[in-house]
Formats: sequence, C-alpha cells, structure tokens
Amino acid sequence: MKKVMLVLLAIAVVIAIPAMAQIQNPTSDVLGAHLNYGRGCAACHAPHSGAHGGGIATTDGNTGSIALWGQDVAPLFGKSYTTGQSEHGSYTLTLPATWDGTDPVTANTLTCLSCHDGNYATGAMMKNTVYETVPSTYASNNIPTLLGNDGTSKGNYLNDHPVGDQAIIGCGGTYDWDCTISATGTITPGPLMTQFKANYGIFISPKVYNNQPTVQCTTCHNQHLMNVVKVSASNSGLPAGNYATMFFVRAPYNPNSGTAGSNQTAQFCRECHGGEANEMNGGNLPTVF
Repeated sequence: MKKVMLVLLAIAVVIAIPAMAQIQNPTSDVLGAHLNYGRGCAACHAPHSGAHGGGIATTDGNTGSIALWGQDVAPLFGKSYTTGQSEHGSYTLTLPATWDGTDPVTANTLTCLSCHDGNYATGAMMKNTVYETVPSTYASNNIPTLLGNDGTSKGNYLNDHPVGDQAIIGCGGTYDWDCTISATGTITPGPLMTQFKANYGIFISPKVYNNQPTVQCTTCHNQHLMNVVKVSASNSGLPAGNYATMFFVRAPYNPNSGTAGSNQTAQFCRECHGGEANEMNGGNLPTVF
C-alpha cells in the first residue's frame, strides 16, 4: 500500500510541475524598462503641467490632460501610418489632429508612439534595443523598440502589427473565433473560445471605438508590468497566481521556458487569431509550459 501511495504522489508531483514552473513572483522591479534609467514614473507622467512641466515648450497645450502625459506628442498629430501588410491587405493608423480624449487611440497608441515611434517623434533616452535578455533560441538579441526607425527604411511601418481605430477585432469566418460582438463592442466568447479561455485565458484589453473592439498598443501590452501577469478565475482556467511574462505582454508569455513542445507563446497570439487555435481545429490542448 505504501508503494502505491508513493507512486501516486510521484505522479501528482510530475503533473503539478508544468503549472508550478510558471507561477512565480517577479525577482526584479515590475516596471522593468519603464523605470527609464531611474527617472521612474515621471519619465512618462508629469505630475504637474503635462509636457510643459518637463520643460517641453513645443507641445500641444492640452498634453497632460490624459494620464498626466509628459512627453511631446505634437509631432504625431494628424500623421497616418500604413501597417500590417498581409493577405488581408494593410491597415491605416490615422492619429487624431489634436489631443482627443474621445478617441482611444490618443491614450493607448499615440502616447506610446511619443517614445516608441523614432520617426516623427523621438522619445528621449530611447536606445532602440530591447531591455530584457532574450532566449538563446532567438536569431538576434537586438530586438528594435522603435517602430518607425527599426533598421529597415526609416518610416517603414509595414512590418508592425496593425493598431488603431481601423484594426478591428472580428468574430466568425475563417480566421476568427466563434464569438459575437454586441452593439456596444463587447466580445462574447462562443463554446470554442470559452474552452480556449479555460486552457490558457483571455488577457487582451480591446479598446472600443464606434462600438467596435479595436487593437491598440495597450490591447496586448501592459506598460506598467514588464515581467509578471496576474492569473485569476476571471481571466483564465489556469491555476491562479503570478505568472512570468516578457516584453510587457498582458499574459503568461515566456519564450525562454526551455520546453521544446511549449505552446505558451503561441497561445497569446491565438487570443485574437482564433482560426489558428487548436480548439477551432478540432483539438483541445491545454497550455504547455
């Protein structure tokens, strides 16, 4: 009987290891790269007077009225970007002509580009090199962080994921989940998407514009948490806890997991791209860490 109990205990430990391997508290500051060489929160958020409080005199007078933003966004007003060329065509990101609080692109993409554009706007102190140590399986350890000045021709955004008010998340069809979108832009998962949520989770944060869910920079990235994401029963069927992530991704995402058969990083993309998910193709494979 003791031998049977020992065998059962060993099996239980082996089963628990994949889940436990990713449930970990961060070992470094969660702001990571956004500590901004010691300047901290004030590098992006000016507690008084917006960008003018940071000594920037050329900015739009309303800068800072959203999130106390302290970077100069004036060079970006009214600019158009062509992004994400694919079999679906390309997407146009048109930035508002003024600091427009009614358009989610202002607080969720325009503000990000004030540091991460590198073409029209050049954020102070940006080195255009990813902060984190990337896995040895990557071809290069120098991942660019400036969208419009990434080593190809300056001003090229075709190699960047579509964002903005035209980057609308869809349901049904060949490439999308079996979900529905309400009259106010809320996404309701169908049975297969619900199963995916149990196997991995739904962590993305769509931004509604004209009653449609859109992809903005902050849909996939949480700019305040570089290395950790909180998993709970409300967003996933995974065991609750703090999970490792990278690149400010809003979900368990660790290409350095060391598991050859891991589908963890692919699962993150499948939150929107349901057509490529196991569940939409007759499979039901939980997340492998």
